[in-house]
Amino acid sequence: MSESRSEDAVPNGAAHNTSTEPHVARPNIGNRVTVVLGAQWGDEGKGKVVDLLAQDADIVCRCQGGNNAGHTVVVDSVEYDFHLLPSGIINPKVTAFIGNGVVIHLPGLFEEAEKNVCKGKSLEGWDKRLIISDRAHIEAFLLTEKHQKKDTQSPCSSA
Repeated sequence: MSESRSEDAVPNGAAHNTSTEPHVARPNIGNRVTVVLGAQWGDEGKGKVVDLLAQDADIVCRCQGGNNAGHTVVVDSVEYDFHLLPSGIINPKVTAFIGNGVVIHLPGLFEEAEKNVCKGKSLEGWDKRLIISDRAHIEAFLLTEKHQKKDTQSPCSSA
């Protein structure tokens, strides 16, 4: 059965339903976006969900946060740990994007990538598949190791 299309099509590429059935808009599947959002302050299993969804994705994004949290992804019995890199980058077909809401500690980013590359082949070529927003918050060399240690000390402890 063919479907008639009208010039004034419904948004999202759906066609007008010309039958007597109730109208159901069908989105254009080619332009699909899936968002994984945590609403319980972390540790909800977002990393596992992203890893599963990334198997069919073209692009994965990390839109906010820093390297204080982590996701562990297991591929072929190898554990990969992610703190800044989007965990979906483990799929070699995926382009990963770090957005402007992410605070990036550059030494930590490179250390994370190096550790994961040493664990297996899944992260090979990560540097050619990663895009970082020019508006991301870079901590590059603003914080020295001395400052970071001081920040982790209790204000009540003797220095």
